[in-house]
Amino acid sequence: MLAKIKNGIVIDHIKAGQGIKIFNWLGLDKTPYMVAFVVNASSCQMGRKDIIKIDNTIAINFDVLGLIDPHITVNIIEDEEIGAKIKLQLPKRVENVLICKNPRCITSTETYVSHVFHLESPELRTYRCEYCDEIRSTGDFW
Repeated sequence: MLAKIKNGIVIDHIKAGQGIKIFNWLGLDKTPYMVAFVVNASSCQMGRKDIIKIDNTIAINFDVLGLIDPHITVNIIEDEEIGAKIKLQLPKRVENVLICKNPRCITSTETYVSHVFHLESPELRTYRCEYCDEIRSTGDFW
């Protein structure tokens, strides 16, 4: 049985098989504190899901996490209780997360220009480059 988290974060409702990507993105394999990574846990809503429990409060970019999977839930644990529950969503704007692959885009030639994308279609999970209108899918993020 896993020990209770006193103060930390639980990332829940991760699509089964996707948790390892989040685990690696957060660099949790290099942490000095306890991290539990549950793969293919039973879920009434999802059938199977992954869960990451972090026994520490760390800074997480919720926009990037929402870009990865907007159905993820983040629970902030305080004194062994859920202090806050954060429901993620696709961010309307992301900066320097997706990279524009259009060779004619200004971001390809001017390295100081940030890669800025705006949500084009929530249903398709696509984003449009602010400079050249190139469309990128969130599936391209990984």
